[in-house]
Amino acid sequence: MSGHSKWATTKHKKAVIDAKRGKLFAKLIKNIEVAARMGGVDIEGNPTLYDAIQKAKKQSVPNKNIDSAVKRGGGLEAGGADYETIMYEGYGPNGVAVLIECLTDNRNRAASDVRVAMTRNGGSMADPGSVSYLFNRKGVIIVPKGELTEDDVLGAVLDAGAEEVNDLGESFEVLSEATDLVAVRTALQEAGIDYDSAEANFVPTMQVELEEEAARKIFKLIDALEDSDDVQNVFANFDVSDEVMAKVDA
Repeated sequence: MSGHSKWATTKHKKAVIDAKRGKLFAKLIKNIEVAARMGGVDIEGNPTLYDAIQKAKKQSVPNKNIDSAVKRGGGLEAGGADYETIMYEGYGPNGVAVLIECLTDNRNRAASDVRVAMTRNGGSMADPGSVSYLFNRKGVIIVPKGELTEDDVLGAVLDAGAEEVNDLGESFEVLSEATDLVAVRTALQEAGIDYDSAEANFVPTMQVELEEEAARKIFKLIDALEDSDDVQNVFANFDVSDEVMAKVDA
């Protein structure tokens, strides 16, 4: 998992200081709105909403925008859209499996955006089910390292249902069953350990190891997909070594 996670974590750090910040904010706000609509506005009783708000705060989304999104989602304020989740499947360059999660109020626009991004960047669409079997739904929590060791994190989460802790360089990734996500996140909080995000994601069961040129191509494809306002998340089963990552970053 480390290649994709490490790349995604680094990229989100960069997004905070570049032109994509507005897009990132919009997606985080949409997440909050949908979580509030699905599970109600009570943060204590709606862990998905709690995690969506925490993630937005970590990315410096203003509190007033967060509050408005909660109200719109809960029907307490006008202007909320009726978003639906659609999953698209496809293959990127080098046979990398790609799952594209859209949150949209316009199914045709989302499908068109995804298709154009895929075909222009060396990817191809696939039939439903032909790629998704390569992924499992898992709870994924990203914990910034600071002074923490892997043992500190493992000790806090093991009894709560965590399956593994991966070292991503500047942070740790804690994996669990999606159903154990809240318990594992709560265990971290009780241990006084800060985390950047906690969400249910699709984690690949097998990975395609990429060299520099192939890595550049897949990053370009994922960037093009994420450029669509309707695309909420992109999951892919590639792994990139630290050496290749350094070359790409340079």
